[in-house]
Amino acid sequence: MKKDLETRDDIYLLVSSFYIKVRKDEVLAPFFNDVIKDWDAHLERLTTFWEASLFLKTKYTGNPLETHIKVDADNKNTITEQHFGLWLNLWLETIDELFEGDFAQNAKFKARKMGSFLYLKIFEARMG
Repeated sequence: MKKDLETRDDIYLLVSSFYIKVRKDEVLAPFFNDVIKDWDAHLERLTTFWEASLFLKTKYTGNPLETHIKVDADNKNTITEQHFGLWLNLWLETIDELFEGDFAQNAKFKARKMGSFLYLKIFEARMG
């Protein structure tokens, strides 16, 4: 039996394991590897984001929506639902490999919700 997500270290393991896959994915890798120069800082920032989102005891001060809209614009508006689907599938796969339980399920739910929201907002931003 796997453990549930319980600590910041658990979230860091999830985030870092997930991004190992993303960085190797032939479709997703260019979007991330071309933009992110300091992976250590990025992994810490995303660990804080997910810690705040799942455990509600830390504060995340970044703006994921603004960041994703900029990445899409910088890539000539080429981010599609396929990219979000691939991202989500890798996230779900990574959770299932490492964890199980209520927080793990919530991390899946929140990722689905966030992916849909970000994709819709990117599309809206293209309409100006």
